[in-house]
Amino acid sequence: MKPYLFINPLSGSYARKRIQRVITRLKIAGMAPTVFSVTTPAEILACCQEINGVEPSPLVIVAGGDGTINAVVNGLLPGTATLAVLPMGTSNVLAAELGIKSVKYGIKRIVKGKTRPLSVGVLELDQSTHRFVLMAGIGLDGSVVRDVWPLGKRLLKQGAYALSALVSAFRWDSTLINVMTAERTISCHSAIICSASRYGGDFVLSPDGNVFSPELTAVCIKKNGRRSYLRLAVEIICGKADTSKELVRIPANGVEIRGIKPIQIDGDFIGYSPARITSLPDFARIIV
Repeated sequence: MKPYLFINPLSGSYARKRIQRVITRLKIAGMAPTVFSVTTPAEILACCQEINGVEPSPLVIVAGGDGTINAVVNGLLPGTATLAVLPMGTSNVLAAELGIKSVKYGIKRIVKGKTRPLSVGVLELDQSTHRFVLMAGIGLDGSVVRDVWPLGKRLLKQGAYALSALVSAFRWDSTLINVMTAERTISCHSAIICSASRYGGDFVLSPDGNVFSPELTAVCIKKNGRRSYLRLAVEIICGKADTSKELVRIPANGVEIRGIKPIQIDGDFIGYSPARITSLPDFARIIV
């Protein structure tokens, strides 16, 4: 496989010397990657289209955060690539999901070359379709990501999301949505459709979720009061989300969202519901 390395110089832990060490270590291992320095989804899409046109089975290494990985996943052709993750972003939930705790350890995984199939979610809006690796957040989760201050994200990192959450608490939207699966319909204030188990780092929101399985989990927050969210936040921080009475979990292969709420996928705001969410099995192989 021909290796390609995506670097986002705006990522949370980017440093030129650090990237050079990554390239050197890959070359020592016999992999001299083509390097793409990218900062926007449009740039990533153009680079992925270039790869799609010349390489049937590329090895795509992403040195960045979950947003950069998401953009790459939305640019590559299904069933062609092998993906690898080096955690260098503001948020590295996928790396945590895979047990990759450092760039050095990630490189060792790449050299070893063990892979598993990666399934992704597919979210359809009226005018667009988007893939996600980790989760789609509808409601409060979407509004927090929508309203996060971009410069604050670079300076404060995860703290910028806490600040945005505080703003959302003042601008409280108490309307409900309907989450519909083949087995059940539930009215709730917010929902997080999980492909992975983790949320926002090391917090486990969907204990049975994993990125290798095509099954999704709809995690629904039924109550629309601020106190419910405060209790839930404490439970998540204390590692007790799996027993929370604030949440209802519904395993599903497909989910329909009815009602109008902001949506984020893998940490980026993408629009408003209504929406339909399905799973795309075996989208790629991923280095584990």
